[in-house]
Amino acid sequence: MSVLVYSESENGKLKKSSFETASYGKALSQKLGSKLICVSFNCSDIELLNKYGADKIVNVESSNLKDFTAKTYSHVLSQVIEKENISVVILSSSADAKYLGAYLAGITDSSYISNVVALPESLNPFIVRRSCFTNKAFSTTEINGNLKIISISSNSYEINENNGDGVIENIDYNEVSSTFKVSNVEKQSAKVTIADADIVVSAGRGLKGPEHWHMIEELAEVLGAATACSKPVSDMGWRPHSEHVGQTGKPVASNLYIAIGISGAIQHLAGINSSKVKVVINSDPEAPFFKAADYGVIGDAFDIIPELINKLKARK
Repeated sequence: MSVLVYSESENGKLKKSSFETASYGKALSQKLGSKLICVSFNCSDIELLNKYGADKIVNVESSNLKDFTAKTYSHVLSQVIEKENISVVILSSSADAKYLGAYLAGITDSSYISNVVALPESLNPFIVRRSCFTNKAFSTTEINGNLKIISISSNSYEINENNGDGVIENIDYNEVSSTFKVSNVEKQSAKVTIADADIVVSAGRGLKGPEHWHMIEELAEVLGAATACSKPVSDMGWRPHSEHVGQTGKPVASNLYIAIGISGAIQHLAGINSSKVKVVINSDPEAPFFKAADYGVIGDAFDIIPELINKLKARK
């Protein structure tokens, strides 16, 4: 019985989440005493998966699979699952992976569990720990069935290199008959996406207008971070809705979350609660966000951010 990892890519390049799922998959395959098989679609740099312990790498090539399609991708993966005698499938927590996990569970009659934050506490029975209640609590869940599908919460498992020598198998897949399509195509100007970011720099109405966002973008560039915003900012059209984070926007599970000029409404806090370190910069000492912060700076963002950028540049 082997472990299969769906390695996501974008524009032919592996996403950061692929290295996290591969690291998790390798550790799990070692516990099970089995092989790790990584599967990607139309990927040009799949050999990188060898750095994370892949025993076999399957690259499915087809012009018909250029854009993610939940139904078709699931049917392709189900064929690999049957051929390779897979017992556990590992997915990321991206929107595409969530569509894929649900559909794949349906056609394979298997169990699908999301938001897993650690390796299984037990293998027989198979028990995993997962976050729940907008990351305010954890639950332990037992998964039954011959095939188990789990998605890993972003940044919950450390990326570990574990050099392997996986055989690369290229598969041509040209028989696409599906007309049902669920896709999540997102275009962003930022160099780093929120989903893949280790650091997120977010701002709210305290910036006073979109004309001041150059400070946020410059700070994010220096840190190699993604930019984000609060709901009111996206509602007013200062920033695109793709940058809105919170309970009603995108969830954030970064290693560092910097909130600038954001008061800290409960819906926003619920969406960023999984971030490991939270830094708040706000001129209002009574802002609710300070109660949730690991570090807080009381002051004017228009004084603090330029000085912070200069300090960071000097250190580089």
